Amino acid sequence: RVPSLRPDAVRYLAIDIGARRTGFALGDVELGLVQPLRVVEHPNENAMLEAVDNAIAEQEPDALVIGLPLNMDDTEGPAAKSARRIGELLHERSGLEVHLQDERLTSFEADARMARSGRTHQEKKRVRDAIAAAALLEDFLASREN
Repeated sequence: RVPSLRPDAVRYLAIDIGARRTGFALGDVELGLVQPLRVVEHPNENAMLEAVDNAIAEQEPDALVIGLPLNMDDTEGPAAKSARRIGELLHERSGLEVHLQDERLTSFEADARMARSGRTHQEKKRVRDAIAAAALLEDFLASREN
């Protein structure tokens, strides 16, 4: 990858972590682009961490954005605590800065984007988490502009 001349040019890898599926999206601040990458199915946390390690090696991001599943009343439940723990683990493993971003409504956003796509339920299920990761990253980047 050719280094950018602009200091604010940053590539983010967004990760929408799920119990069985994790979605990935990539965003480039300089280009102003966010794109869903893929969804990886995994039987356990170790397999999920390996999938994240592979995505980091492949995409070479400058930082990670992980979905923080807050409750609708802004409190943190077990899933949010797990996301924080995984974020710390990923920082230790990769050395990359990890940002946590409120992921409420990103799955709803992904469903809305796919509503008229013509995809079958199974096809939607396979890409939903990557689209949710893209929505998560778009929210994160928009919040940094303000």
